[in-house]
Amino acid sequence: MRVVLAEDLFLLRDGLVRLLEAHGFEIAAAVASGPELTRALAEEKPDVAVVDVRLPPTQTDEGLQCALEARRRRPGLPVLVLSQHVEQLYARELLAGDGGTSRSGGAGSGGGGVGYLLKDRVFDAEQFVDAVRRVAAGGTVMDPQVIRQLLARRSVEDRPLERLTPRELEVLELVAQGRTNAAVAARLVVTERAIAKHTANIFAKLGLEVSDDDNRRVLAVLAYLDHGR
Repeated sequence: MRVVLAEDLFLLRDGLVRLLEAHGFEIAAAVASGPELTRALAEEKPDVAVVDVRLPPTQTDEGLQCALEARRRRPGLPVLVLSQHVEQLYARELLAGDGGTSRSGGAGSGGGGVGYLLKDRVFDAEQFVDAVRRVAAGGTVMDPQVIRQLLARRSVEDRPLERLTPRELEVLELVAQGRTNAAVAARLVVTERAIAKHTANIFAKLGLEVSDDDNRRVLAVLAYLDHGR
């Protein structure tokens, strides 16, 4: 099984190469930067890519973006991403299914094996090697900490009103009663300008963008009623 490995820290990269070779993998390329990774994935056409999220030259999400681009060019390319910390946005981007969009504006990563592990997991040789094999076989491997944080985030997304502060909920409740901003301000003994700010925050947190077709106050009230407030 041929592997392209991308890790900018020499000692870790060398250790991973030795570990994977000891378990029967063929290292097609071991690189240290985003441009090198892009070339290696295009030229070597590996069975699986093991990629650090942060690579030179940007040291941001260079590795992930290179892997996503490679999956756009070669749908289904198995990718196992390694990260020092849980990066929810990166995990979501990697997991984006067919037809999804990445933060960089391109197509989703599509099908094929994907994995997201914290770097601490590589010190458990059997666990790490098993993850590489499972991803290469088309499976999905997610670090337990990543799953916990994604589920926590999802629980908030599924209940959008939980994004609101107590004061914003109070304002929305009064809006749901049909009160104008002026009436809400009088009821809460604050300025109308303060209520306008609260309602703007409510619209933003509920994802209600400005539209010629929809009344955001109505949509906010519907969200309020849908959640049994």
